[in-house]
Amino acid sequence: MKRKLILEDGTVLIGDSFGWDSETTGEVVFNTSMTGYQEIISDPSNYGQIVIFSYPMIGNYGINRDDFESIQPVIKGVVVKEVCDFPSNWRNEMSLDEYLKHKRIPGISGIDTRMLTRLIRNKGTMKGAICSMEADIESVLARLEGTIDLNNPVEYLSTTKPYPSPGRGKNVVVIDFGLKHSILRELTERGCDVKVVPYNMPAEDILTLNPDGVLLSNGPGNPAELDQSIETIKAIQGKIPLLGIGLGHQLFALANGCSIKKMHVGHRGSSYPIKNLKTGQVIFTAQNHGYEVDEHTIDHSTLSITYRSLNGNSIEGLEHKKLSAFSLQYQPEASPGSEDGKKAFDEFMQLMTTKDGKVEHHAEKN
Repeated sequence: MKRKLILEDGTVLIGDSFGWDSETTGEVVFNTSMTGYQEIISDPSNYGQIVIFSYPMIGNYGINRDDFESIQPVIKGVVVKEVCDFPSNWRNEMSLDEYLKHKRIPGISGIDTRMLTRLIRNKGTMKGAICSMEADIESVLARLEGTIDLNNPVEYLSTTKPYPSPGRGKNVVVIDFGLKHSILRELTERGCDVKVVPYNMPAEDILTLNPDGVLLSNGPGNPAELDQSIETIKAIQGKIPLLGIGLGHQLFALANGCSIKKMHVGHRGSSYPIKNLKTGQVIFTAQNHGYEVDEHTIDHSTLSITYRSLNGNSIEGLEHKKLSAFSLQYQPEASPGSEDGKKAFDEFMQLMTTKDGKVEHHAEKN
């Protein structure tokens, strides 16, 4: 069965239907990862988005039980060049088509995703719709024009009650802004006793949990909308070692006087090179963000830039010069992606252990 993909600029593409048979609208973005489609589809940071996979074939190793980043995906749609109908992998439990049907997520295949990626890259992120062949194009465009982005998607995604991920090591509080499960896996592997708390838990309640460290998780949306969370970070930093990841990095920046701006297309992929400005080392990282820290607003007496993207020169890491706190724009949990950035969790462990609370950004030894 045929389907249409309609973008708000009037572009109309015809493809084949797979996944759930319904219409959907969302922010159309592209992801350049060659693998990891299961993690991308289940990443809460993709809330409300129709994701274009630029790699030519998606679904060839199926869906397994281990690689989910959330229980219920919040992606709005999937666009691919070719979807694999008969996946082959020892961990495979169902096809991508079966999974999308189960989770009620529409997909469209047979699209020239390289061309579409270039279009988005040149014109910028835009709204779009996956719809039936019978849908009236003008009506769909009018609906897209009138679509209002949901304010504070974090409120929808964040846990409403605290819950534990028990361990016997460092007591870590994770503030859930749209948490990826891989972050919990990395902390668990290091023996941490983790408590995941809602995004709007007051600072005084977090401090009563007596954490050795606080981690600000990834998540979707515009961080400037999270005023209460920004105030919470201001109250926590200086008292407890702190690590911000993704949206957490942006919130950490806002709490220290920076501004955030929306990117033209964002960074979404699994092999983005970034440079450690202290050591000169270049690592490859996973990325999934549409906002970035405005470098012109950084108070260099308070924050130092630790990492910088080699694709666009954007800020990829910040460190507080006086307090035990640092943040990363990239995804150190690397699901999917290069595992180069996982040492950030070791640096967080070091931050919770050392007396002076300063992280040493060592270069990897060959």
